[in-house]
This record gives sequence, C-alpha cells and structure tokens, in this order.
Amino acid sequence: MGMRRLSIIDLEGGWQPLYNEDKSLVLIMNGEIYNFIELTDALKMRGHTFSTHSDGEVILHLYEEEGIECLHQLRGMFAFALLDIKQGGVFIVRDRMGEKPLYLHETADSIYFSSEMKALLSVGCIPFELDPVAVNDYFHYQYVPEPKTPLKAVRKLPRAHYLKIELAEWKVEQHKYWDMEALAPVEGDPVELVRNELDQICELLIRADVPVGVALSGGLDSSAIAALAAKKYPGTMHAFSVGYPGRPPNDERNDAKALADLLGMPFHEIELETADLVNNFEKMNFHRDDPIADISGFGYYSVSKIARENGVPVLLQGQGGDEVFWGYQWVKDAAEATDEKIGGRDGPPSIKRFIKTSFKSLFGKHAEPQPPVNGYRPIFHELAPDFRMALTDVRNYYTNSFIQALGGASAYDLFTFDKPWKHSDILITRLICDTYLLENGIAQGDRLSMANSVELRLPFVDYKLVELVIGLRKSHQADPDYQGFPKPWLRGAMKGILPDFIIERPKQGFAPPVIEWHNALFKVYGEYLDGGYLVQSGVLTEEAGATLASGLFPRGAIAPISFKALVLEIWCREMRKILPGK
Repeated sequence: MGMRRLSIIDLEGGWQPLYNEDKSLVLIMNGEIYNFIELTDALKMRGHTFSTHSDGEVILHLYEEEGIECLHQLRGMFAFALLDIKQGGVFIVRDRMGEKPLYLHETADSIYFSSEMKALLSVGCIPFELDPVAVNDYFHYQYVPEPKTPLKAVRKLPRAHYLKIELAEWKVEQHKYWDMEALAPVEGDPVELVRNELDQICELLIRADVPVGVALSGGLDSSAIAALAAKKYPGTMHAFSVGYPGRPPNDERNDAKALADLLGMPFHEIELETADLVNNFEKMNFHRDDPIADISGFGYYSVSKIARENGVPVLLQGQGGDEVFWGYQWVKDAAEATDEKIGGRDGPPSIKRFIKTSFKSLFGKHAEPQPPVNGYRPIFHELAPDFRMALTDVRNYYTNSFIQALGGASAYDLFTFDKPWKHSDILITRLICDTYLLENGIAQGDRLSMANSVELRLPFVDYKLVELVIGLRKSHQADPDYQGFPKPWLRGAMKGILPDFIIERPKQGFAPPVIEWHNALFKVYGEYLDGGYLVQSGVLTEEAGATLASGLFPRGAIAPISFKALVLEIWCREMRKILPGK
C-alpha cells in the first residue's frame, strides 16, 4: 500500500501511510475530509492521540470506535484503503458522489486497486482487451458509465460503495452505504435552507494550508461559490477564468471579471488557443484515465494550469449546480415525459413530436434495435441528440464480430429497471448524477486538475447539499422558474448576495469554437483512425476507420461519432504505452 501525495493540509506531517496509536490500522487516502477539525476535536476529547494534523488521520480514530460505520460521519471527497491488522481485513472505500476515482482489477485470489488506470496497467498483469459492451456505451454516452471501464479486466468501485476483504479466508464483499433515492423528505423554506447549507459548505471547503482560488466563469453557479467563499476566506482569494481569442459572444470573461472586481478578487485569465489544444490533446487523453469525448475538457485543463502557475493548488468550481438544481431543459423534459409515460398518456407536445419524428426514422436497417423492455424504463438519455445519432449510425461502423460480441447488450440497459420508481424527478436526478455529472464533469475535472497538481473542490456535490435538495424535492413542488429563469431555489438563495445581473443572466454554458477545434484536431490526428488500433482490434471496419478519419460532423451533433472514435483511438494508444515491454 502506498501513495503519491499532493500536499494540501499538514504539508510536512501528513505523509502517508497514516497509522493509529499502536499501528494496528494503516490508511492511504486520496482526497479531503472537510469536517476533520470538528471530528478531530471530538476524538481528542474522547482520549484519542493524533500524531499528525492531517485530515485523513480522523478516519483511523473514528474506525477504532465505530468500524466501517464511521463512513457516515465523513464529509468530503475521498477514496481510501484501510488495513485492519488485528482483524485481518481491508476496506476499500469511495465517497458518496464519486469525486475521487478508484479502479479495480480482480482475480480469484488478488485485488489490485488504484486511483489511476495508468498505475494498474503499469503492474504488467492486466490484459489490454477492450470490453465491447463498455465501448458501445461509450459511443452512445461519450464516456463509459461506471462501474465499467473500456477494459474487460478493470472496473470501478461505484460511488458510495466499499469493498470488505477478509484476508485469511479471502472473502470479498461489496456494500453500498448511501442511496440518493432513499433520502428522507425535508420540510422548510427551500430558499433559506439552501442559502444556509451553501454558506456552511463554502466555509468548510476553503480549509487548506495552501492558497485556495476559484474557477470563475461569470455564470450563476461559479459566481455563487465565489461570493460565498470569498466572504469566509481569511486571505485574498484569486479568481481564474478562460476565454477565446477575439472575445466572441460566448466569451464570459467580462462578466467574470466584473464579479471578481466587485468581490475584490485578483483576476487571472487565459485564452484557449486552437494550437495549444492540438499540442496538448494526446497528453489530456492520457491524463483523463478514461476516454471522455468532451472537447471542452481543454477548459478544465487550462484553468487548473494557470492556477498552479500562480501558486494556487486548490480550486473551487461550480460543477454540479446544473445537475442538482436542474439547469438543463432536457432533464426537465425527461422527468415530465416519464411522468406522462407512467400515467399512460401520450406526453406533452414536445415529447410527442420527438416520438413521431425521431423514432419513426430511428430504427432503420443498420440502426441499433430497440431492445424489449423486460422491466421499466424512464425517458432519459434518448432525448440527447448524440445518443440518438449513435442509435442510428454507430453500428454501421462496427465489424460483424464486434456486433456479435455485444450479444443482447444495449445502451438502454443503464436506465432500464426491474421495478417502477416512486419519484420520477428523483430518479432522473440520480441518473444525471451517475452519468453526465460523474463520468463527464467530475471525472475530467478531477483528472485534468490533478494533472496540473491542483485539487478541485466542488461545493455543489457536497453530499449534505444533495441530501437537502433531494429531500426538499420530495416534500415541495419546486417553482417552475425564477422570474423566467431555471434553478429557482438557488437563484432565490443568492438574492442579495450576488448582483442582479448575475442572478438574472440567461444560462450560457461553456461554449468553445467546436467546429474550429474539431477540424484542427482531425487535420493533425485524423489519420490515426485509418487502420489504427480500433480497426486492428476489430471494433471498426477498415472502411469505417478511413471514413471517420475525415472528421465527419453531422448537423446537430455535439460530440460526433468521429470525435468519439478519435478520443478512444488516442486513449488506447496512450494507455498501451504504459504496458511493460511496450
């Protein structure tokens, strides 16, 4: 057991492994326990002796008292392994929302685990063999939903789970310790409760023995974090933002700087040059550990890079606000359509049009067959345009042997259930958190910031806030909007804290020059697909590789199949370089 540390708290004394008083417990941990001060104080009052000021050491002393039930007291982002020498057991644990990764390779008598796919592959005993079902999911979602990875021999420990390993008998059990859908209803004024919870979260998340900054876009979510954190921060908090040459309309730096000036934050900015994206593209796909076909990931990489260059190794970011508070219209449409489906009605006009126009032409000769529903399926990801295009087109590029290897697996399996659900809105929230938020947003944010030795902290995915919002949603009918804008509880909570020009600003989102970037990438790397690894390994036909190498970009696509194929091709090439003997 070992780890390589990015020192954030107790810079000199917090080196790992960490031990309890008699060294019968051994811990390695990635992440932060945000409420460690309160936990440490209480444990010391009960007689525990600490040898460091590290946030991770509280886990050992809590475990001495409560065993693995101590997880319920931990507030933070973490993946850790705890060796209990007296009991002859190991616990391998991942945080509730999955902010920190944990990869596993299992055999009949061994388990290898790591925070990085790269570390596992370097061991030399893991076969590099693509999993057809995971690859097919990837081409539909633009990432591989957990617990799968692109490789047959590697999986992820799901968020909010732990492994219990009994060493003498070699018994391995996996347990879930937190369930978003099972949370209790919460009564009270949503606006007031959300404001108070966010205020407390930001106070906890600025704890560090190094400078803390904020990734500021000018939108509601990052602005809310900036305003609340700056108010609590004991020093001067710096803001970091990205933009584009020439300041096109989708460049948000002016709004970000206006808020930074209002809050007294020094403002740092970087322009995302196309040439820099091209030069860093292979490296980013290596650092992400998973293939993630999100071209805007260059923004994550660049904002953490400029933060580190300015001596700020901790960044707060607004990731998760749209998923938790419903900032995406298609998520609302999915919940509405699902309720209509349960009620046996045709659905609202927008959904009826979708069903009549899209599904009528969707399942042609080469399209993925819509599987029979042996259970219950909400309306979910089929509302995303890239998912629909993959259903129609991707099998045209697969080899016959790859299609046969898929068997009866379908991209729908992720949101097909064996029993109905009680709350469609809670189910859809859980699904968007398990998919787009976890595997696209959180995953690449964590990996690309850590690649620059920066720790990314996400107040909006703090589990206490998630519990509050889910509980409120169970007991309150959320207002349809806030003066015409989405996320009414969040906007109401920030009234009087943020200026009106931020609260009432229409949602814009991070909108890079996609076509320009796409064409530049394919000009340099497109040839990789022509006879490349995906062709050689039997995923794509030779004709498909040559066709996709041109960089096809159908109208209406966001991450077209050609771009997904290019990301996966480069990911395979970069990961294979790690294999011993390669």
